[in-house]
Amino acid sequence: QLQLVESGGGLVQPGGSLRLSCAASGFTLDYYHIGWFRQAPGKERERVICISSRSGSTNYADSVKGRFTVSRDNAKNTVYLQMTSLNPEDTAIYYCAATRGYDCSAYVGHYDYWGQGTQVTVSS
Repeated sequence: QLQLVESGGGLVQPGGSLRLSCAASGFTLDYYHIGWFRQAPGKERERVICISSRSGSTNYADSVKGRFTVSRDNAKNTVYLQMTSLNPEDTAIYYCAATRGYDCSAYVGHYDYWGQGTQVTVSS
């Protein structure tokens, strides 16, 4: 079965940090471009970060530049999202997604596989 599974979400105070993981099973992440998306209540799903297959080049939304970092561990078939300096506006469900054909696309329809999402809540 081909799937992505996110983990690492939770409740964190403003200014805190979290690391999300996105583990793949049934396929090799190395061949896929990976996007991290988030969706807050009442808002559309937005891409915050992507990392290209092979080259490892990255693209960050302005709202997370300097605070979030994406990395991949091909040996573990896992991609990570390190989030620092979190603020309440970062509260959302975070999803990872994989695509073969669209490098760092912001369009959700271009992604072949999606995780189930993990809740991140930033609150004091």
